[in-house]
Amino acid sequence: MARLLIVATPIGNLEDITYRAVRTLLSVDYIACEDTRRTGQFLKILTQKYGQADTALPKLIPFYDEIEETASFEIINILTKGKDIALISDSGTPLISDPGYKLVNLAIKSGIVIDSLPGPSAVTTALTLSGLPPTPFMFLGFPPPSENKKRNWFNLLKENKLRISVIFYESPHRLIDTLKIMQEVFSDSGIVICRELTKIHQEVWRGRLPEAIKYFTDPKGEFVVLLRL
Repeated sequence: MARLLIVATPIGNLEDITYRAVRTLLSVDYIACEDTRRTGQFLKILTQKYGQADTALPKLIPFYDEIEETASFEIINILTKGKDIALISDSGTPLISDPGYKLVNLAIKSGIVIDSLPGPSAVTTALTLSGLPPTPFMFLGFPPPSENKKRNWFNLLKENKLRISVIFYESPHRLIDTLKIMQEVFSDSGIVICRELTKIHQEVWRGRLPEAIKYFTDPKGEFVVLLRL
C-alpha cells in the first residue's frame, strides 16, 4: 500500500540528516517539496554522500502555500495509484509553519497510510539552547505581519495566566518592528533570540528587550524568538 511519508530535513547543517530520512528520500517514487530546484540540489548531495552514482532520483512535485490545496488533490491521486510520496519543507519538520496540514488531513480522509520521520526542528533546537524552562512551552509560528494585529497578538499573549516559555519565528526584515512592539507590551522582559541555528554563523543571544533592539540593528538570517511569561 502506498504511503505518505513526512520527512524532517536539516535546518542548516546537512550532517543532521538521519539515516532513515536519507534512505526514504532516495527510494520513494515522488517528493513533494516547496522548492524543486533547492530540493534537486539537496538530493544530488545526498546521492554523492550516501547513494550510488547511478541512483535514479525521485520525481519532484511543487508543494508550497499558494498551491497547497490543488497540489494536495494531485498528490492523493498519485498515492491512490500505489506510489510512495515523501513530503519535505525547505528545512526542518514539515507542517511546522510550513505547508502540509491540508494534505495530511486529506490523506487521513482518503485512508492513505501516513508516517512521520522525526528529525531537525528549529523549535526544539532553540528551546534547548535558550536556557529557559523547557516545560511547559508554547510554539506560535509567525506573528501577524501588520503592526496592529501583532500588538493585539502580544497583548493576548500577555494575558495568559500560565508560567510558560513561548517560541515563535520571525523574518529578518520584521524583527526590529516586532521587538519594538514587544517592548511596548512586555517592557524590559528577558528574551532569547536564536539566529541561523546549526549553521556556521549560529548565534544564541540572551538579554532584555531594550538591549535586543540596540543589538540587532541589521538582522540577517533565520530567527527564532523565545521569552518566558
